[in-house]
Amino acid sequence: MALDRLDIRILNLLQADASLPLRTLAERVHASVATCQRRIAQLRADGVLLKEVAIVDRVAVGRPLTVFVAVELAQQNDTLLRHFERRMLSEGNVMACYEVSGEFDFLLIVNAASMDTYHAFTRRVFSSNNNVRNFKSTFAMSCTKFETSVPLEEPRAEDDSAPAA
Repeated sequence: MALDRLDIRILNLLQADASLPLRTLAERVHASVATCQRRIAQLRADGVLLKEVAIVDRVAVGRPLTVFVAVELAQQNDTLLRHFERRMLSEGNVMACYEVSGEFDFLLIVNAASMDTYHAFTRRVFSSNNNVRNFKSTFAMSCTKFETSVPLEEPRAEDDSAPAA
């Protein structure tokens, strides 16, 4: 989907603060409230705008442990890969699940309250699953940067052929 200047402005503002009132958003992008409302609805319908969330400080809520887990499956075929993905979707501790190339099949970001909680997670999810051949845990020591926004640059005026309304 091609995004025009208005779409990009709306997305950038929503990525920075999804709680902006529609009127404020419209003022900042120099468009009408109705236009912004239509654009946001279209961005949702097109699957560009996936969801609006609040970002919680994991340490403040008692979940300070972040682990990057590389998982190697014993066997790989479409059914087994999809089964693993569905299993990860149902795991609340799994913050992200990526299928990756290279030595491992998946890279997970797991959040836990403690080492004991993480250990119980690995026993339940990996050790009890006969298709996990190996997993490697890397523990985050600190976090210098964590972003959820996708950097979007506005097209130059001569590149922007779509109407802004």
